[in-house]
Amino acid sequence: MFKSKALKIFIPVLALCFIAAFAKHRLVDNKQLPESHLYSKEMDETSGLVASAVNPGIFYAHNDSGDTSRFFAITADGKLKTTVYYTGDIKLRRRGVIDCEDIAVGPGPVKNKSYIYMGDIGDNAARRKYITVYRMEERKNWGTDSIAHAVPVPLYLKYPDGAKDAEAMTIDPIEKLLYIITKRGDSVGVYTTPLKYKANDTLTLAFRGKLFFNGLKPFKWITAADVSADGKQILVRNYEKVFYWRRNVTESIWQTLKQAPSELPYKQEKQGEAIAFTPDGKGYYTTSEGIYAPIYYYKTPGN
Repeated sequence: MFKSKALKIFIPVLALCFIAAFAKHRLVDNKQLPESHLYSKEMDETSGLVASAVNPGIFYAHNDSGDTSRFFAITADGKLKTTVYYTGDIKLRRRGVIDCEDIAVGPGPVKNKSYIYMGDIGDNAARRKYITVYRMEERKNWGTDSIAHAVPVPLYLKYPDGAKDAEAMTIDPIEKLLYIITKRGDSVGVYTTPLKYKANDTLTLAFRGKLFFNGLKPFKWITAADVSADGKQILVRNYEKVFYWRRNVTESIWQTLKQAPSELPYKQEKQGEAIAFTPDGKGYYTTSEGIYAPIYYYKTPGN
């Protein structure tokens, strides 16, 4: 009889523990399973992700070092629609690029047009004489044609305080600034340059300050950033966390970044290096390196 009573008590307690653990998992991770995954084997080292401004339902993704000068137009659930090729640096032989680490969408030289900014900004050894950002006008056929070609306008950038490794690049559509956040070190640097430039310009980035994130190296190293299309929300991620700021539009993004961020839900990924707002800013996607890498979706605060 004792065993029977104990069993009757144990089963409900076990069930409650299971429910509590499940609820905690859902609250902390905000996802039990990924939304989907990347479908193409070509996307095996995904490092950047951003929403298109002209093609509904399309996001742009790309690989990092080792790939050629190209990026991919994909659906939100990871299906490859278009591979977009562009001409990089012809001195780099067939690849044309060194280490593309992030991609952004924003305004450019022609009013009411949208542009892709591809950041060839990776520099593991911190010895590049300059990094390169390629600007390309967005096209409506990216997302319908299987193969497309873009005409890039290169911009060469130097740091004011020596070469740096970086994997996070984004655009402020309000002040029309390109932002780069460096990757390594106990603290990371924030740098900007105006979006108004001519082809083949060589410019020195403006240093805007340092950011400190808690954690252990290399897990705390910064791997991606994105700004919402309206310029009011900011995401920065590392390998294990996602940070969020809501911007007061009377201040610059670099000023907002100096305030304490919120930490958003994030399901641990194999090697998470990509993050992107949805076009309406009500959510964000993350994905990582690896063949058929999972894609996770989360809601932004207040949605």
